[in-house]
Amino acid sequence: MDPIVYGIPNCYSVKKARTWLADHGLNAVFHDFKKQGVPETQLDTWLTAVGWETLLNRKGTTWRKLDAAVQTGVTGRESAKKVMLAHASTIKRPVIAWPSGQVTLGFTPDQWPA
Repeated sequence: MDPIVYGIPNCYSVKKARTWLADHGLNAVFHDFKKQGVPETQLDTWLTAVGWETLLNRKGTTWRKLDAAVQTGVTGRESAKKVMLAHASTIKRPVIAWPSGQVTLGFTPDQWPA
């Protein structure tokens, strides 16, 4: 089984992760949020693994463009999940689902399983 990289193709961190994985002989499957959407069951897994506050990207352009009422309405897992399902770019990227079941966020090779 290969790792699955979730994200958007033009994201710099996603590009770096995909290149790093390929350079290290890992055939990662790419799941494009823009074309394939956010898989809700996977989102639940990520929320359990890393928590909604870690998974939600509050520094990105998409978050900053959201209405203030939407932003202040995010107060817990379910409200964050709704925003992430509606606006995939509010999810920190890349999300990598490893064959071991581990989930990692961002370009963090030092935290990736060997």
